[in-house]
Amino acid sequence: MEIVLNKLLSQINLQEEKLSFLGMVKADEAYQMTLFLNDMLLNIKAKVLDGGFENEQQEIDFFKKIKPQILGKLIFYNKIFRFETDCPVSTGEIHQSYFESLLKGLKSEYKESIRHEGFYRYYRAGRTDRDNIYFRLGQINYHDGLKSGVFEIDLSFSTYYDNKVARIVANELLYSYILAKINPETDQDMASINGGFNKETSWTNSQNALIELIYALYASNSIAYGKIGIKKLALIFQVLFQIPLNDIHHAFHRMKTRAGSRTAFLDQLKISLEEYMDKNL
Repeated sequence: MEIVLNKLLSQINLQEEKLSFLGMVKADEAYQMTLFLNDMLLNIKAKVLDGGFENEQQEIDFFKKIKPQILGKLIFYNKIFRFETDCPVSTGEIHQSYFESLLKGLKSEYKESIRHEGFYRYYRAGRTDRDNIYFRLGQINYHDGLKSGVFEIDLSFSTYYDNKVARIVANELLYSYILAKINPETDQDMASINGGFNKETSWTNSQNALIELIYALYASNSIAYGKIGIKKLALIFQVLFQIPLNDIHHAFHRMKTRAGSRTAFLDQLKISLEEYMDKNL
């Protein structure tokens, strides 16, 4: 059995192209995405239960990279639907305070339930040495004092830790979404950007390449003298190029530890520009 992440993400991206952008996603759109992603996950589950995995690495890749991306977005859109339908008003101070309370709750969840976990540090560091324990079926060690949520998952289709990665993915997306809702300036900027570009303005390189560029601009204080945060900067590029970037922090940590050049895209940019200059001499 082979499930390719890029192919699945392409299907999700095509579905997301029909939606409003980020902070402007509507309740009915979030509901439709929830149904779409849930059906996708159920179909994949049927394939996994029927065919299993060809080898250990395929199993690890699935539970570390593939399933959490889909489940993370499913959690994200389901929460957007709940947020939008629970919101008492569409504008004004009550609307503002409602989303500010959601942001406070998200930060509290991170501080109390995520940040202090050893697994969170393991995942953020881009480590792989315990992948065979965290991302293979039947490896749960109950002596670790796991949270009782472990008893609520289907252990034939979960390693428990894939659910934790999905929560990290969902929280990253929710943070950007809520930030756009409570920051009127950001909302206006995003609407202006969205209105000025069409589907032909798309990023045609890899997500990692764009994340590398964003971090380079951020580190060099090239935008707003460095006063704009990395999350807001990433949000702008996501809307500008109509591409979801998911967990940019984890991607950045992988860049720091990857073999070869850690700035592969920037290196290629330099080469491409110099070649273009030579052509115009």
